[in-house]
Parts: sequence; structure tokens; C-alpha cells
Amino acid sequence: MTANLQQALLDERHAAYGRLRGGFPIPLAGATYWGALGAAGYLIEGDLWYWIALFGSGAIFPLALAYAGIFKNDFMKDKTAVTGVLAPAFISMLLFWPMAIAALWRAIDLFPLILAIGMSLHWPVIGWSYGRTTLFSAHAVIRAVIAFVIFWKLPEMQTTLLPFSVAAIYVLTTAAIFIDSGAIRRRMKETAA
Repeated sequence: MTANLQQALLDERHAAYGRLRGGFPIPLAGATYWGALGAAGYLIEGDLWYWIALFGSGAIFPLALAYAGIFKNDFMKDKTAVTGVLAPAFISMLLFWPMAIAALWRAIDLFPLILAIGMSLHWPVIGWSYGRTTLFSAHAVIRAVIAFVIFWKLPEMQTTLLPFSVAAIYVLTTAAIFIDSGAIRRRMKETAA
């Protein structure tokens, strides 16, 4: 009984992943945000970059909705048996903000690192909701490692190379999700036929 239920749940998670193409408009919006932050690092002097990074992060979700409209991928209306896991995943991720804001007040050099890692904390759970934990967790882990290495070895590039690196990871992840979800979608259509 348990094995049947687990398989049925995995099938439903995969079906949503294929149907929504892995929710690719969301990481595409993340790539746009981080790419803009990298450009801002070259164009803006002083502490203004940090405030743009803080308040600009609020543009990610509306941008994801815009991309969803462009690509006709209405991820907001899709409901599955595991949709309920999204709220706790996002609440857990949002708990990094007090650290990020404290860093703005007391240790501003830490802010880009905290932002880069903190905004990826929900990725493993989102991956689980699609039955693709490894792919989505890889995004978060690679992002954390690269952000830390830049923070540690190239601290002068935290407002340029660090956000461009995160943007590049997003682009690669978006491509991987799109390709992988397409394969799942085809496999599910073949199974249904």
C-alpha cells in the first residue's frame, strides 16, 4: 500500500513538472534579477547597490508572472497533492532576511553572500515537489559554493562577479529544467498512449 501511494505521488509530482516545464519562468526571473544586479555593480557606486539588491528582489515574483504570461505557463493556477509544501518552503527561505538586513546594518560585506545563498534555500523543497530533488538541490549547492568562493577569494567582486555568477547558474539551471521537464513530459505522454 505504501509503495503504491509513494509511486502515485511521484507520478503526480512528475506530471506537474512536465506540465509546467519545471516552472522555468521563475528561475528565468531569477536570472534577470541577478544579471541586473551584476550590471548595477559596474554602474552604481557606493552603498546604493545593496539597497537596490534588497528592494529589487521584490521584482522577482512579478517578473516570473510576466514571463509565465509570455510563455503561457500559468504555474500559479496549477494545484497538486503537494502544493501545500510550497508555503512552508517559502517561509523557511524568507527567514534568511533578518540576517541579510542585519548584515546591511553591521557587516555590509556579508550581504551579497547572505543574499546569494539565502534566496536559494527553498530550491531543494521545490525540487522535491516536482520529483527532481537532485537537479534543484544542485542549483542551490553550486550557487552557495561559488558565492562563498567569490566572497572569500575575490571580495572586491561581490557586487559584480558574484551576481553574474548566480545569474549564469540560473541560466544553466533554467535550460536543464526545460530540457529535463520536456523529457518527463514526453515520457508521460508515451505512457498514457
